[in-house]
Amino acid sequence: MAPICPPSHAWILRNPLRKLFSNRAGILDAAGIDRSSVVLEVGAGNGFFTEVIARAARKVIAVELQEAMAEKLYKSLENVVPNSPIEIRVADIATLQLAPGSVDVAFLYYSFHEIRDQDAAASNIARALKVGGRLAVYEPVIEVKEDAMARTVSIFEQRGFVTTDSGKSIFTRWAIMRKEAD
Repeated sequence: MAPICPPSHAWILRNPLRKLFSNRAGILDAAGIDRSSVVLEVGAGNGFFTEVIARAARKVIAVELQEAMAEKLYKSLENVVPNSPIEIRVADIATLQLAPGSVDVAFLYYSFHEIRDQDAAASNIARALKVGGRLAVYEPVIEVKEDAMARTVSIFEQRGFVTTDSGKSIFTRWAIMRKEAD
């Protein structure tokens, strides 16, 4: 497990170069996020993706483990997406209780590798997703090697998911999955 990005380094997550090298609209499109989607964003950080998800989806449930990072998230979203349907929860996704079948898309950007109890987290995510719902996992290639990504995919396959797309770019490995069964 990689160390979690401390709030003091939050500026790394939200900077012009990262925006330049991240096709956020394309990533959301590949994840299947649209105006009808209720999106569970795991590891929201300081809102790098939360702001664009909120503009594209019906509702965002942004989960952030660190209280100090969640405070930065609240602040970053104040003026970016006023009156948007964003619910911020400071919690560990491995123990967070979400209503079963309440989410259309689970979105994890550079976060799953930082989760301590990945099995419990995957079970909670699977429970929250509707059958037919989509899971989008994006991980940094520097920290998440091919075998670690294969393990992530396997964890979700064991919970009724099938991979519909996967790949690797210079910076990122990804897997888009669909929940086939409960």
